[in-house]
Amino acid sequence: MKYAFYPGCVAQGAAPELYSSTIEVCRLLGIELDDAPMRSASCTGAGVLQEKNLRLGDTLNARNFALAERSGLPLLTICSTCQGVMSQANQRLTSDSDYLSSVNEDLEEEGLEYKGTADPKHLLWIIVEDVGIDKLKSMVVRPLTGFKAAPFYGCYLVRPSSALGFAENPERSDALEQVIEALGATVVDFPGKNLCCGFPILTINQTNSLKMVSNHTLDAKDRGADAMVTPCPLCHLNLDGYQPEAAKQAQQPIDLPIMHLPQMIGLALGIDPAAMRLNKHIVSTQRMLSTIGVSP
Repeated sequence: MKYAFYPGCVAQGAAPELYSSTIEVCRLLGIELDDAPMRSASCTGAGVLQEKNLRLGDTLNARNFALAERSGLPLLTICSTCQGVMSQANQRLTSDSDYLSSVNEDLEEEGLEYKGTADPKHLLWIIVEDVGIDKLKSMVVRPLTGFKAAPFYGCYLVRPSSALGFAENPERSDALEQVIEALGATVVDFPGKNLCCGFPILTINQTNSLKMVSNHTLDAKDRGADAMVTPCPLCHLNLDGYQPEAAKQAQQPIDLPIMHLPQMIGLALGIDPAAMRLNKHIVSTQRMLSTIGVSP
């Protein structure tokens, strides 16, 4: 299975541990990542640009789609925010031929044209739908038995479901839980798993953003979670990076490790935690790793 690889911004900047763990996990799963078609791709706009200039955001995404389309490869992303923004842009572009034609006029200068065939897919969905849960189970060499993981989807991978293909792919609604269980771990369900992590409002209302971090992490921890796992690097930035500040504001310790999805999969596939940079998180993963008998 070969894909045009769109890692997004965060995995190549603020969260390089996501990038390195993705490379290792995909290598073992037989997912070939070709980043050449997307090397000149732009940011998706992250939903922020779209609030100011929807047309510009859609044009940037159409350009990215055209790059992937030209390669003849399906498009893979490891960022939930990218997935949500791309899916919504793609829905607008492919449902209105006049709009798509107008956007393509802007792409002519680079010799690009988006024909409307791109189908961006998050790594989580690819593992469940293309690799398959049974194959994932068969590749586990270090079962995460006794490990309790709280899934955290965040916003962009679950809504709007009409743009994300939930009707055609109903397994996407619990894909993260399926992966957790396939690795031998126990799912710790909690109400906040489909809510915002607080990152989008961090710079304008830090108090409320930190409150969201503490609410989610404390709830999951109170329900017995050893760690939280997310397919979104922006959620990881907020839930891990700002957890110490959230604990101070809440006036109680939290100390709940936050894992990127590929890191959890990598542990079960036998990848060295250091290769996935699990020692680089803000919230220490040392106690979490000892739970499954792994040295940090």
